[in-house]
Amino acid sequence: MTKQIVSYIALGLIIACSSPPNRNCTDFKTGSFSFTAEIDGEKKTTTFIRDENIEIDLFEGKRDTSSIRWINDCEYILKNKNPKSKAEEKSIHIKILTTADSSYTFEYNAIGESRKFKGTAYKIH
Repeated sequence: MTKQIVSYIALGLIIACSSPPNRNCTDFKTGSFSFTAEIDGEKKTTTFIRDENIEIDLFEGKRDTSSIRWINDCEYILKNKNPKSKAEEKSIHIKILTTADSSYTFEYNAIGESRKFKGTAYKIH
């Protein structure tokens, strides 16, 4: 029984001493950012400019504008304002998972789809 108590105490100390990840999401609500993803085996970079209500994406010389609806400080929904295909009509749910000084890690998926992706966006100064 003593070993079990020591194990519980050790586990409690580990949990108590580990700090939660930073989530200063309001620092990333607006600004200019870049995000690199692998698409068909190639690394591709998107840059985007975001304010409270609009996000403008620049990808391979093309520009897209999406409206933003904030769910809370760390989650929002993007809806393409001028979809050119059925896929672009789907809204995207984005959740900021952690933040650092000049970047944030996020999870995203198309609304209605269970498959989620992760990425890191870097603030452009």
